[in-house]
Amino acid sequence: MTPEPFVSAEVAAKFIGVSRRFLLSLARKGIAGAYAIGVGDFRKRWIFRLSELEGAIAGRMRR
Repeated sequence: MTPEPFVSAEVAAKFIGVSRRFLLSLARKGIAGAYAIGVGDFRKRWIFRLSELEGAIAGRMRR
């Protein structure tokens, strides 16, 4: 079994049907499946695992 690859914010946003900007705001708030790369003075780049992101969205919709 191969590990699930990470995808860009653009791909993840299309996958869940939201804008890239909205997805990044969710990422900054700590949504599952979002991982920041880069720390300190460098601009953070976000990468996503679609299965974790999908689970987080589904979990919020059930509430």
